[in-house]
Amino acid sequence: MNKPAITEADLHAYVDGALSDARLAEVQAYLATRPQEAERVQAYRQQNEALHRLFDPVLDEALPERLRVPSPARWRFAPLRQAAVLAWIALGGLIGWQLGSMQHAATNKHATLAQRAAIAHVVYSPEVRHPVEVGADQETHLVNWLSKRLGTQLSVPQLGELGYSLVGGRLLPGDDGPVALFMYQDEKGRRLTLYVRTGAEDGSETAFRFARENGVSVFYWLDGKLGYALSAEIDKAELLRVANALYRQLNP
Repeated sequence: MNKPAITEADLHAYVDGALSDARLAEVQAYLATRPQEAERVQAYRQQNEALHRLFDPVLDEALPERLRVPSPARWRFAPLRQAAVLAWIALGGLIGWQLGSMQHAATNKHATLAQRAAIAHVVYSPEVRHPVEVGADQETHLVNWLSKRLGTQLSVPQLGELGYSLVGGRLLPGDDGPVALFMYQDEKGRRLTLYVRTGAEDGSETAFRFARENGVSVFYWLDGKLGYALSAEIDKAELLRVANALYRQLNP
């Protein structure tokens, strides 16, 4: 009886260690005669490792005090004290809800921009064969396609003077709609990714903000209706130099 063909699902299960012994042997034999496929599987492993480096520390964080179950003694309030506590909670909610919710939403939106950009970087920058959907050799098509999908005219900054050349770009899903991701690379193979989303407030603009997630540095900012996030596994000073060059080209 013919053995079932090796599928993409088999390759992902191989990377995740989820194959039976028999199927594992078949996939190993398949990869042994197909070096390009083996290279792609190795890229999947690197992506998984990068994601683990980025998010595993969160699992080890201590539970915040506000989420811990209090001891029974702390709940032994007299009825009047309970009423007072509830009254203060209600009053605080009425006074602070509007400003607090606005500030929280703005902060979360900015933080989400950096987090999403970092995730996209660690997922796609290690790719060997398919780091982008459209290569730099089709730059005009790339810009027109992504501009149409995002509903606004985009431009691709040129970073040749800083030693980075355009690899290409791809379309990604975002919280508020489509997102564009542009990728650059230097002679050493180091990659930068520029994450661009719509949905910022009309006319809003912020200074650069910096975030670092397990080795991934991110500078991000809002400019009019667009939000930008530049990510790389390089030091802060080098990334800031590139971010400044990007900003000058985007705002001539």
